[in-house]
Parts: sequence; structure tokens; C-alpha cells
Amino acid sequence: MQNIRPISDLRNKFTEISRDVHQTGRPIYLTKNGYGNMVVMSKEAYDNYAFEMEIACELRAAEREAATNPLRYTHEEIIAMMKRAVYGETDV
Repeated sequence: MQNIRPISDLRNKFTEISRDVHQTGRPIYLTKNGYGNMVVMSKEAYDNYAFEMEIACELRAAEREAATNPLRYTHEEIIAMMKRAVYGETDV
């Protein structure tokens, strides 16, 4: 369930809000005049969110590339390429 609070709580109950976002790892949604205005989250939660968004962006780019590039490799070919890259093996 979302934690929704008035924006005045940010000033009046900052310590409580800080404790909540750090203990739960979940954001708090702040409203102004009854409408959504801000989201407050811990730095750790934001870092996780940003990392997940970066991964999602990279996956979308890879999916676009796969859709336009007909080249495909078998898993045996991938393993052989990895061994060559890591171990310098040429007769894999």
C-alpha cells in the first residue's frame, strides 16, 4: 500500500518521514492541496531504482538491436568466443 502524506509533513515530521523511508525501503508520496506533488525515498532506494531503470533501458536497446540484426549465435559459439576472449584459446 502506498504511503501518502501531505507535503506539510515534510517540514513538520521530517524525522518520522526519514525513518519510514529508510526502514521500509518504500517511497512516501507527498500531496499538495490534495494532489500528488512529490515522492520522497531513501538514497539507497533511489540508487536501486536508478540501477533497475538503467538495466531496463539497456535491455530495450538490446531488443531493438536483436529485432534489426538477423545474426544469431548458438550457445556453443558463445562459449567458444568467451573462452577465446578470456583464455586466448584458438583451437576451441
